[in-house]
Amino acid sequence: MQELNVKSLLPVRLDKYLMQQFPALGPGRLNKALRENNIKLNGKKQPLSTRVQNGDTIRLFLTDEQLGLAAPAGPAFLAARAPADIIYENDDLLIVNKPAGIPVEGEAADTLHARVLRRLYEEGRLPGGGFPHLCHRLDTGTSGLLLLAKNAEAETFLLDAIKKRLIRKSYLCVTFGRPQPPAATLTGYLRKDAEKGVVQVLSAPQPGAKEIITAYKTLAVSGRLALLQVELVTGRTHQIRAHLASIGCPILGDSKYGHNAANRELKLKYQALCAWELAFPKTIADERFAGLAGKVFHAPRPWYYAQVLDGTLR
Repeated sequence: MQELNVKSLLPVRLDKYLMQQFPALGPGRLNKALRENNIKLNGKKQPLSTRVQNGDTIRLFLTDEQLGLAAPAGPAFLAARAPADIIYENDDLLIVNKPAGIPVEGEAADTLHARVLRRLYEEGRLPGGGFPHLCHRLDTGTSGLLLLAKNAEAETFLLDAIKKRLIRKSYLCVTFGRPQPPAATLTGYLRKDAEKGVVQVLSAPQPGAKEIITAYKTLAVSGRLALLQVELVTGRTHQIRAHLASIGCPILGDSKYGHNAANRELKLKYQALCAWELAFPKTIADERFAGLAGKVFHAPRPWYYAQVLDGTLR
């Protein structure tokens, strides 16, 4: 028996939620399980069209094999739901596109790192020594580009370049509210609240707070919304999300810092934030990595980009 505590701010159909959690459960299997009284929502049999949301409990009286959870033969990372989407690769590094909704790494079976390992393993190209290693992070709800090192030399180079802010990171996002002015560089100080799992933006230095710098420009507006390109000058936890929220323009779909009524109305499951661009410096002294000089890489534009431009999302 599997028990699920629903984690969805917005109401979603029971069948859709279950298929998101267990891709092996197609419509046919779900209908059969319901007929056989093997699906209970809050202790009762309910139609698959019933809407579920935070606080609901689903019990599935199905085997791991029926749910697609049977452990695959081989390494644990083969349990990842799909191989990684590789944007660029050479002998030293990988640039991969992370979908929204999966963690970068951790104990979950389906992480970005596990997807990378699965793809390289299935193609017979998995390097030794525990590589590839992640060189930075993205929040679970954020999509976009991530750098991974395939060896120790590349890891040292990438971590140093990131620390010195030599690799430029640009994001696309949609905010609830149009920032004024349309383009600006925001400064402030960010302090973590570890107990609550959030951060606070301050206007003046305080003990434990770190300086943050966030530059943005408005690309388009649609009704109450704005499509922004954002550049991280510093890179702190939740920096873009908290900094934009602090000026009254939270990112759409953000459950921590966002506008909950708008999120419910527009039915966004994750924050509309994508790590869209990685740009390497124009000159690189180390000959081993000089071929990366001046290269710029992009993730596919997220779905909300076009919908703000054409006014569908407003």
